[in-house]
Amino acid sequence: MAAPVPAAAAAAPPPPMAPAPGAGPRATMPGTPGRVINPFLVQDPQVKARRLARALISDMISYHPAKRAQGLKDGTLKAQFEEEIKKSYEEYVLQIGEDVAKNSTHFTDALNEILAGGQKIF
Repeated sequence: MAAPVPAAAAAAPPPPMAPAPGAGPRATMPGTPGRVINPFLVQDPQVKARRLARALISDMISYHPAKRAQGLKDGTLKAQFEEEIKKSYEEYVLQIGEDVAKNSTHFTDALNEILAGGQKIF
């Protein structure tokens, strides 16, 4: 028969886990050492705008991979995705606001980096 475990030992929290090898430093909230900030909860409008732009453009590729490949091959990417880009930009402005959209290059950067594969097309 196993010996009973003292109540204090049973209620003790597990020791903190060591960071994964190669994991970089994590951002923490000011004044709360050790509390990690969830990057998806960051309220910085520029961070939100960049993340949203990249997600919208990535979705275009997910839904139309053959269309993207053909557009890159033929040099017709702008024309091929004209309607999708327009709809995505409208959603982008709706979610982040017109001021941030007009005063940043996040959407265009995402189009060039993701949709155009690093080419400066947009």
